[in-house]
Amino acid sequence: MAKARIIGTGVYAPGLAIGNEELMRLAGVEFDAAKLEAKTGIKSRHIARLRGVDETTADFAEKAARAALADAGVDPMDVDLVIVGTDTPEYISPATAILVEGRLQGGQRDTGAFDVGASCASFVTGFDVAARMMAGDPALKTAVVVGVYNMPAYIRPGDAFGWSIFADGAGAVVLSRTGDDDISGYIASKFVSDGTQWDYVGVYAGGTRKPVTRELLDAGTYGLELLQRLPGDRNVKLWPPVIRELCAKGGVPVENVSRFVLTQINASVIDEVMDALGRPRGLAPKVMGRYGYTGSGCVPMAFHHAVKDGQLRRGDPVVFCASGAGFAVCANLFTY
Repeated sequence: MAKARIIGTGVYAPGLAIGNEELMRLAGVEFDAAKLEAKTGIKSRHIARLRGVDETTADFAEKAARAALADAGVDPMDVDLVIVGTDTPEYISPATAILVEGRLQGGQRDTGAFDVGASCASFVTGFDVAARMMAGDPALKTAVVVGVYNMPAYIRPGDAFGWSIFADGAGAVVLSRTGDDDISGYIASKFVSDGTQWDYVGVYAGGTRKPVTRELLDAGTYGLELLQRLPGDRNVKLWPPVIRELCAKGGVPVENVSRFVLTQINASVIDEVMDALGRPRGLAPKVMGRYGYTGSGCVPMAFHHAVKDGQLRRGDPVVFCASGAGFAVCANLFTY
């Protein structure tokens, strides 16, 4: 049976990195930088808006995709499928993936292109979709899956929480269709969702329920809104059983997994999850120290660095696990 394997990775983050002290000056906010670093691990980030860089979601996604294609040695014209996972799209419509396809291929092609929106679990969800499509369709030989985040575009003035946590960035992988004799390939996925928790954090203005109006702007009820505080231990409780069930489903013992690439919003949470799994903390790559929190971009960005830093070899089992607001959770199991 055919399967999809990762043959290339790439990342992109706009402008020069911004440290916590500089961020407070540029954004005009105050927060406890030492406390932020100790708890979340966030020391710097990239934010196009604060650096005067005229780039947004589609630009980040395109540049990460091109980097991944170059890494894989694949001509963009040979791509059969483009999926962009994000909850900060370039436009409500058309899909960001359609823009990326147009930039990569220059016009009409026999290429699938669509977005996946599952909050910060969008990339891992898109990865699963692409792998399953490729396994079932011999015409889909090469795919690009991008996770991208531009939440700072939605942060309101004076929002210290938003500015301190969220950042711009994108990560991409190139997938190739391969056979059972290949040691690399996609194995399984696991999903969890609870749509009754939609009203915690999100961007609620701009859709059909809450169109942007002058009154809404004057009231300041637009952009990123934290309506209820998220439970601090939710992912600590949620991720270990999800990962265990995923590994059981895929027939790979948790003890055999080489790397656990988790949502990069909080370093202390990742450490607690690894402790709960009984696995060494060092098996969970962390990149929030240099990139901040990049939502759907963070898992492929962390994976890229794990690969390039020599932490993974071909045939190593890997777990991705990501949570998004709403809430949505997806985990992937595959061999690199």
